[in-house]
Amino acid sequence: MDRGNHTVTEFLLVGFTTDPVMQLVLFVVFLGVYSMTVMGNTLLIVLICNDSQLHTPMYFFIGNLSFLDLWYSSVYTPKILVTCISEDKSISFAGCVAQFFFSAGLAYTECYLLAAMAYDRYVAISNPLLYVQVMSKRLCISLIIYSYTGGFVNAVILTSNTFTLDFCGDNVIDDFFCDVPPLVKLACDVKASYQTVLYFLLASNVITPTVLILASYLFIIAAILRIRSTQGRLKAFSTCSSHLISVTLYYGSILYIYSRPSSSYSLERDKIVSTFYTVVFPMLNPMIYSLRNKDVKEALKKLLKLTQSEV
Repeated sequence: MDRGNHTVTEFLLVGFTTDPVMQLVLFVVFLGVYSMTVMGNTLLIVLICNDSQLHTPMYFFIGNLSFLDLWYSSVYTPKILVTCISEDKSISFAGCVAQFFFSAGLAYTECYLLAAMAYDRYVAISNPLLYVQVMSKRLCISLIIYSYTGGFVNAVILTSNTFTLDFCGDNVIDDFFCDVPPLVKLACDVKASYQTVLYFLLASNVITPTVLILASYLFIIAAILRIRSTQGRLKAFSTCSSHLISVTLYYGSILYIYSRPSSSYSLERDKIVSTFYTVVFPMLNPMIYSLRNKDVKEALKKLLKLTQSEV
């Protein structure tokens, strides 16, 4: 593809540092984080699949979130690890497009999935007796399908608009993966129409799910206030606390990165924030949904006992 006065066939990923010692340190850190991400999310999926007590709509969504985080983290981390220990920092143009597409698609899908989980919590608290009937298997599967469809359809729009920009000058991406801010910095001229596309995608994939989540929690709070016993209120709130933590961390970092005009992008600062939602957040989710969850802890105990008895 011709970009400016030359043909762009590859990009160079700067990463976090050019210091060999720090690169080795970062390799160990990211390898540890990725290992914990894979183990934590895989274990959570296994527990949900194996324990019949966890075969509920809430854990169905949590299991799908873990699957999504496994895939999401794998889009970035392996390339980061290679970049840390290899002198070759390049990524092909096609590879950059693929990484960009899947990262956008999975990020948008997670936004929709978190909104679906908020609706699930609303139904569980406001209509506990009808919870299983309302959150039927068909509805749960449909929400998952809609999440992936919406996420990847919008990823096509973002990817096609981004990679038709005219890239001029050097091909060095001052980041650890192909993302909107560093690619915009390489573009010769970013038209107002592209910024409009970014705001449209932000509104449809982030703002709209955020509004749905906030609306769900307003109804949840109203339902909790109608509960007479203090113990009942605390129990109801505890079922939402893990999801609320996930939403706050994920949406907070996403909005910080993509809600600003392209002229105000600060790549060094953005690297830190994007590292959180692309690498660290997928590791934290299994902890958020398991450390404070009695059902998951009981399922883990059962699995350990079963494993010990077989040995």
